[in-house]
Amino acid sequence: MTDWNINRRKFVQGVIAFAGASTLPGTRVWAQPIFHHYPFTMGVAAGDPIPDGFVLWTRLAPDPLNGGGMPMLAVEVGYEIAADRRFQNIVQKGTVLARPELGHSVHVEAEGLEAGRQYFYRFRTGKELSPTGAAKTAPAKADRVRFVNAGCQRWEDGWFTAWKHIAAQELDFVFHYGDYIYEYRRRRGPTPGIREVNSDEIHTIVDYRNRYALYKSDPDMQAAHAAHAFVQTYDDHEVDNNWAGAISEEDGSARFPVHVPPEIFAFRKQMALQAWYEHMPVRRAQMPRGADITAYRRLKFANLVDLHVLDTRQFRDDQPCGDGVKACSADIRNKAGNHMLGAVQEKWLMDGMRQRAATWQVMAQQVPVMERLFGDGPDFLINNDKWDGHTDARKRLFDFIEAEKVANLCVLTGDVHNAWAADLKADFSKSTSANVGVEFVATSISSNGDGSESTSAGQKALANNPHIRFFNNRRGYTLHEATAKGMAAQFMAVDKVTTKDGAMTQKAAFMVEAGSNKVASA
Repeated sequence: MTDWNINRRKFVQGVIAFAGASTLPGTRVWAQPIFHHYPFTMGVAAGDPIPDGFVLWTRLAPDPLNGGGMPMLAVEVGYEIAADRRFQNIVQKGTVLARPELGHSVHVEAEGLEAGRQYFYRFRTGKELSPTGAAKTAPAKADRVRFVNAGCQRWEDGWFTAWKHIAAQELDFVFHYGDYIYEYRRRRGPTPGIREVNSDEIHTIVDYRNRYALYKSDPDMQAAHAAHAFVQTYDDHEVDNNWAGAISEEDGSARFPVHVPPEIFAFRKQMALQAWYEHMPVRRAQMPRGADITAYRRLKFANLVDLHVLDTRQFRDDQPCGDGVKACSADIRNKAGNHMLGAVQEKWLMDGMRQRAATWQVMAQQVPVMERLFGDGPDFLINNDKWDGHTDARKRLFDFIEAEKVANLCVLTGDVHNAWAADLKADFSKSTSANVGVEFVATSISSNGDGSESTSAGQKALANNPHIRFFNNRRGYTLHEATAKGMAAQFMAVDKVTTKDGAMTQKAAFMVEAGSNKVASA
C-alpha cells in the first residue's frame, strides 16, 4: 500500500488539512517573526520526485545545535517554485506552517508540475529568505535515468567531500541508503576524530535533532541537497547500531550486558524516527506513528526504473548469531520463515516486481544481499547483520524471481563502508547456478576514514566468493545510468577524507546488459 498513487488517495484529506492549518481556530501562530539569527541554517532539500512534483523541505533553526532556538509557536513559511533560477517565472507558491511539534520542519508536497524538468525553489519567513534549491520531477519518458547511490557519513571520520562532487553531477535523483547520522557518543582517548560530535550518545528527541543539525551544517551536504532531489531511507545508525525489529543493540549479550527491553527501546525508536522524518524530504506517508513507520515505497522513472525503496530494519528478525562477523551454522541461518523485510513488505515487493512495469527492477535498500564468506574454510565466517544471516528470506525472494521470471533485477546497497559488485546466484553454493540479478554496494561517504585500495578481508572474500566481481575500500559513491540496453555503474572514490577536498577518481566501471543478469567490465 505504499505506491505513490495509493498514498495520494489515502493522504489527500490529511494533506489539505495540514496545508490549511494556519486558518484553523485556536492555532497559535507567530504572526510577524523576527529572528535574532538566520533561521535557514540547515539549508533546503527536495525529495521523492514523481512526474508532476516532489517534496520540498526546510527547518527553521536559528540556534540549530541547541534544540533549534524557536519559540513554541507555529510559524508561517512561504514557498515559491520557479522555472528559472532568478524566479522570474514563478509557477507555484503557497504558505505552510512550521510547527513546534515537528521541530519547525516544513514538508511541502508539490504537484501539478511538468514531468522530467528542473525547477527551482525557495522559502521565506518574516524578512528571511532561504537558499535556493533545484530538483527534477521524474520523467514520464526518457532514454536514460542517471542517479547516485550513497550514504554512511560519520561526522568524526572525515569530510563529506564526495557530496561536493555529487552536487556537480547531472542527475535525476540521489538514493541515500541510510546512516545519515551516527548516534555514537564523543570519542574518548588520545585519537579523537577529524571532527567532533556535539554530545554523548543520543537518546532523546532533542539529542537527535541536534545531531541532525550538526550533520546538516556541512556545506557539501547542503550543496548536494540543494542540487538534486533525494530518495531517503534509513539504516541502523539513525536509531541505534545494528538494531533489528524491536531489539536494541543493547541486548543483554556479553558485549552489552545491560539489556534494554523492547518496550523501552520503542521509546527511543519513536524519538529517532520522528527526528528522521523532521529532517528528510519525505512525504506525510512516511510520518511515524509512534515507533512504527512506513518507510518502504515505490517510485517510477519513465519506463526504465521501478525503484523499490526498502526498510531492512523495522520488520526483520534479530541477527541469528549476534552482531558482527562470526561463524553461524547453516541450520540457524536457514531457519524457515525468517525475515529481513517482514511478511507485508515482502509481499508488497513481490507484487510490485510481478508487474514488470519498467526495464529495471531496482531494489534500493541497506545491507548486502550477496553471499559473502569471510576467513578460511571450511567453516567460513559471515556477517550476521546482513542477508547472509537471514538466508531463508533471501531464498524466498530469489525463488520468486526465478519462478516469475523477473528480468533485470539490480540491487543498490550500502552499510559496509566498502564498494562491492556481484552477480546474485539462485544458489551461491553452485557455480553453475543461474544468476537472478546483480548487486552494487556503494562505499561510505566518510565512515572508516581514508581507507585503502584493498584489505586482507576483502581479498579473502574475493577468493571465497567467485560471484563477487569487485572490492574497494576507499570512500565515495556509485554513479548509475539506466537505459533500455543496460545498467552502468561507476565506482567513484576520493583519495582522502581526513583532509578537505580530496581528489576524486573512478575506481571501476561496469555494465550490465539488459537480460544478462551479469556484471561485466565497461
